[in-house]
Amino acid sequence: MMVSGGLLVSDAAVTLLWQEPVSWLLVQRQQSQLEEALASPPRRVVRKQPLKGDAIGKLTIPSIGVSRFMVEGTDTASLRRGPGHYPSTPLPGERGTAAIAGHRTTYGAPFRRLDRVRRGDRVIVDMPYGRFVYRAQGTRVVDDQDLSVLRRKRYGRLVLSACHPLYSAAQRIIAFARLERELPARVRKG
Repeated sequence: MMVSGGLLVSDAAVTLLWQEPVSWLLVQRQQSQLEEALASPPRRVVRKQPLKGDAIGKLTIPSIGVSRFMVEGTDTASLRRGPGHYPSTPLPGERGTAAIAGHRTTYGAPFRRLDRVRRGDRVIVDMPYGRFVYRAQGTRVVDDQDLSVLRRKRYGRLVLSACHPLYSAAQRIIAFARLERELPARVRKG
């Protein structure tokens, strides 16, 4: 009983200070599978018509240490694999506002430090059809039902969202980024 109690307390402490360790282990395997899937993506992904759960690209935010493969969809199963693209929004690099959601405390916690994104930080999205470099415009906390953040702009925009504050789903923290540069897809060897 004492050992079990000690393990439970240790798990809680690690979750508070870092992230939930069991789901972290699970997401590492999922991320490897997504990377493999992107090595030769299905034609539907290249044609910008992914299905729920498809590996669609890689999201990198150097300033907060994010480097994660993304999936299509924001349902529970999809977000357990990595950051998920809102299917109701354009894909990154397409005209309009693309949106991606991620967890902050579980399943690899890709957006744990989303609140630390600062104006001017680079947000890089590698898709099978191109590389898109965005510049952060800032963050804002909104009500969990506020969809105004998804409004189309006259420029390419990326919206990253996660629950806020940590350990709560009462609100959402949103990071906004403006498309700065488009580059062709990297040539893959092998």
